[in-house]
Amino acid sequence: MRDKRLHRTLVYTVINALKDIFNEGEYADKVVSRALKSDKRFGSRDRKFVAETIYEMVRWKRLYNEIAGTKNHYTTENLWKNFAVYAVLKGYDIPDWKQLQDVPARKIKGKFDELSKIRVFRESIPDWLDEMGEKELKEDWDPEIHALNQQAKVILRVNTLKTTNERLQKLLQEEGIETVSIKGYPDALELVERKNVFMTDIFKKGFFEVQDASSQLVAQFLDVKPGMRVVDTCAGAGGKTLHLASLMENKGNIIALDIYESKLKQLKIRAKRDGAHNIDIRPITSTKVIKKLKEKADRVLIDAPCSGIGVLKRNPDSKWKLQPEFIENIKKTQAEILDKYSQIVKTGGKMVYATCSVLPSENEEQVAKFLENHPDFKLVDENKVSAHKSGYDGFYMALLEKQS
Repeated sequence: MRDKRLHRTLVYTVINALKDIFNEGEYADKVVSRALKSDKRFGSRDRKFVAETIYEMVRWKRLYNEIAGTKNHYTTENLWKNFAVYAVLKGYDIPDWKQLQDVPARKIKGKFDELSKIRVFRESIPDWLDEMGEKELKEDWDPEIHALNQQAKVILRVNTLKTTNERLQKLLQEEGIETVSIKGYPDALELVERKNVFMTDIFKKGFFEVQDASSQLVAQFLDVKPGMRVVDTCAGAGGKTLHLASLMENKGNIIALDIYESKLKQLKIRAKRDGAHNIDIRPITSTKVIKKLKEKADRVLIDAPCSGIGVLKRNPDSKWKLQPEFIENIKKTQAEILDKYSQIVKTGGKMVYATCSVLPSENEEQVAKFLENHPDFKLVDENKVSAHKSGYDGFYMALLEKQS
């Protein structure tokens, strides 16, 4: 049974972390990482409480604000009021601390029941996002945003260059980490219970990567074969690039491009750890990099920049950082990227356009516009992965073929 007592040091750590996220605009994942290192005495249960409480309070920020009446002002006193709401709703025993005196538990529960009837509070989202989601997804928006508010599961991708699913499961079990395989996701293992897998020797040896199940569908969708020339145009730190390398059995050539050299440096480190030797890393420093590749690739992956609405499970703070103007601008960027990078595909070659968004305006509508302007391409297949149907991140992918 879960311990219902609150521990002062842990709660102070949470409050200080929330100040950095809400008042300084820092990213939740960076703040959580720092908070977990702040006290060497933290055990695994302490770390779990700190990480989960910070993420939950970020996720339900608007709801807790409304219940506590703190009006989006994050003074220390108000953060304690918000924390009191969290503690009551999660069923913790309220300790006799000066910051938590006279917590109105009944009032909190009553207000929660009342606000649960209104979607923007129930799902704790900005008004504009609710309006946009409903306009684009109609009746699917309600179950989708609800699913995107659940805590993300931890999914591993087996690095088949070094091991098999069965062997990795056994090795993890020896470390006290239980996993289950997922039907329809050949390289995925799901953790039964959240654990810090990055500290294991098997991770350091490159036997697996942490990658959501939906994200693992993208590289497979590109239909790569060993020996091909593949270009990953927005490779970033290379989660999908590394998956492509294992699907290609290290044969052929993957050119990993990105405008951010710092991300490609991370890919270089990961590729070495994973034993992926067929990746050629090239930062996009000028238009020449793309021109040199014109009509040279058998396969092209465009993992396009997007709103990231499909990955709110793991980035709950992006609900509060996102703005409608950003989404409008990113759509223009997506169209430009599609136009520019499609030139790399050779006749008879294929390209995947993918996003971690669930909005049709970033997905199928972008592809439809592209096809109108590029009659030499045809749509072969598309996969719309919704969070409420899959239980994983929301994703979109379209497979396009260049015809003569």
